[in-house]
Amino acid sequence: MAARDSFIDFLRDQLGPIATRRMFGVTGLFCEGVMFGVIAEDALYLRVDDHNRAVFQEAEAFPPLSYEKQGRTIDLSFWRVPDRLFDEPDELIDWAQAGLAAAHRVAAAGPRAR
Repeated sequence: MAARDSFIDFLRDQLGPIATRRMFGVTGLFCEGVMFGVIAEDALYLRVDDHNRAVFQEAEAFPPLSYEKQGRTIDLSFWRVPDRLFDEPDELIDWAQAGLAAAHRVAAAGPRAR
């Protein structure tokens, strides 16, 4: 399910200028030309890679964003942000910046890394 407008507005208030695009039943979050996050069913997921995995250690308690393909579950490199961060704006920004940095690293690595 794509994100509610009120949730997107809240994230813009917290994170600053972000662009959104609805795709495949979710909403992608874009900044500086890269997709750093996804909203699925009003849950925020941010890009994770080997360089920022330690920042997102708390998010390991939640399953990553995934989809079904040919009877298999495919996990994506987007991890759910704990709800408590919505009451901690500075920490939410830190997590978003870490997700943005990971998105830039993935983009710089080229299409095979995605």
